[in-house]
Amino acid sequence: MKYEIKEDHNFKYIETGGKENLILLHGLFGALSNFEGIINRFSSGYNVIVPLLPIFDLPIREVSVNGLVNYVSEFFVYKNYNQVHVLGNSLGGHIALLFALEHPDWVKSIILTGSSGLFESAMGSTFPKRGNYEFIKNKTEDIFYNKAVATKELVDEVYDIVNDRNKAIRIIATAKSAVRHNLSDKLHQIQAPTLLIWGQEDTVTPPFVGKKFNELIENSKLHFVEKCGHAPMMECPDIFNEHLRKFLVEVCTKEGEVSS
Repeated sequence: MKYEIKEDHNFKYIETGGKENLILLHGLFGALSNFEGIINRFSSGYNVIVPLLPIFDLPIREVSVNGLVNYVSEFFVYKNYNQVHVLGNSLGGHIALLFALEHPDWVKSIILTGSSGLFESAMGSTFPKRGNYEFIKNKTEDIFYNKAVATKELVDEVYDIVNDRNKAIRIIATAKSAVRHNLSDKLHQIQAPTLLIWGQEDTVTPPFVGKKFNELIENSKLHFVEKCGHAPMMECPDIFNEHLRKFLVEVCTKEGEVSS
């Protein structure tokens, strides 16, 4: 199912319509296709929102994790949302956490999958290896347990980014900013109910990272997905969506609301 990308006041986003707001934040190399399974499953009961994070469009002095958090905050205010469930994968999880720390009253719940913020293994010390398609193909495949999930289309997208000097510089700057913004001393401040869904074979943010998030975020639940890498919502969408469904129903039921 295709959804229209709306352009409004310098924001680009997908919005499906509905009462409960579920906002999805992608990672460094993320795209709308990363969240296709979530959008298709939850758009009938939730207002699923996917802002396209301006990793390649921010003024260079603002290229950082904080710059992206500010963007999401401005988007929230502009759209006048009344609280959100915020879900983030990889860098998107990091942004979700910082967003929740800055605006706790705006966040109903947090869902993290393969989130950065504590430890992450990047593309490697040789990244970006421009012009080497096989290198980028292998690194993209390494994100997943099932290498077939790294389609040629996905590898081509990553390859094109790496071989665009301007984009590559921004990727590196954002990644370095994420490493500098370690959240280990701040996670105890998170009060929102938090769901952690982690791939058992995640090599970017390995299982011990999920366990550490679970330890440091008091009101959190951790689920591991076997035979799954860094992006469970892509690799194991049915399992991921069932964990997410149960969590959202539980959160909404406690607040006296009904969602499916």
